[in-house]
Amino acid sequence: MTTHATDPSYAQLPIIDLSAADRGPEERARFHARLHSAAHDVGFFQLTGHGVTRAETDALTSAMRAFFALPEADRLALDNVNSPHFRGYTRTGDERTGGARDWRDQLDIGAERPARAPGPGEAPYWWLQGPNQWPAALPELRTAALAWVEKLSAVAQRLLRELLTAIGAPAGFYDPVFGAHAHPHLKLVRYPGSAGDGTAQGVGAHKDYGFLTLLLQDTVGGLQVQRADGRFHEVPPLDGAFVVNLGELLEVATNGYLVATNHRVVSPPAATERFSVPFFYNPALDAKIAPLPFPHAEKARGISTDPSNPLFAEYGYNELKGKLRAHPLVAERHHADLLTPA
Repeated sequence: MTTHATDPSYAQLPIIDLSAADRGPEERARFHARLHSAAHDVGFFQLTGHGVTRAETDALTSAMRAFFALPEADRLALDNVNSPHFRGYTRTGDERTGGARDWRDQLDIGAERPARAPGPGEAPYWWLQGPNQWPAALPELRTAALAWVEKLSAVAQRLLRELLTAIGAPAGFYDPVFGAHAHPHLKLVRYPGSAGDGTAQGVGAHKDYGFLTLLLQDTVGGLQVQRADGRFHEVPPLDGAFVVNLGELLEVATNGYLVATNHRVVSPPAATERFSVPFFYNPALDAKIAPLPFPHAEKARGISTDPSNPLFAEYGYNELKGKLRAHPLVAERHHADLLTPA
């Protein structure tokens, strides 16, 4: 499944230093040119200069490793099958991508808000709002995870504003759909090594359906990105960097000028664990994503169409569609009325 790059430029993603935006007009202009190119041509890049400290990262990763070291019974006490909001622990093999199981276990965390069961006539995506599930034996996990959501929301907000500036759009155009009602999503993920049946799908090929994803990966590797040659290429871990990719909402908003790119994770060899922390910067569930006014709109390639993956302008419907597919056990228990008959 692993492919080897034929083009030397595929050996690493573009590297974008966010701190260069503050280094005077010339550096700022070069930074915007690099960011523009990475977002338009690749849809993926490595982000440095983001201001997240080693201490903040260590606090999260040590709490995450402690969580996955808990007895299985303690982790299963947080089983997301018990949450109509798709929060909590998913055991290895219970999540699906492209209809096939993903060989990883994870803890799904969102903004800490009270449950909202949709009333008559309200959109069903309000089920996605609700409380997280936390391990009682590990209070530091809640503290570190919610601090991470707040910190990375700020980094992503700044990055989005710089990206819009880079393509000539108003920097704050999408500020109103975020703010206090944004719907961020954090996953703490462990890949335990290849499945016993030999399948190597850590996560199947997919695109993310929000605005931006900021991924912290460890040193094991396994992330692969589909590049312009159509092949999937390895993304070597870069110490201190976040792997950033654009989600489908930015592709929709720019009519395909900015690109959401297929990516996947290949499981590490048996008995080798890999840990990763993807953070998804998403707008409010009821946000309607207006087309972005920008001078390159006439050069847009159009939105990539996939009949099996319709895109909605109202964000919550995209998120709900993805959750119902990815977590069939939760969907069947709590949301059978939302499932389309086969």
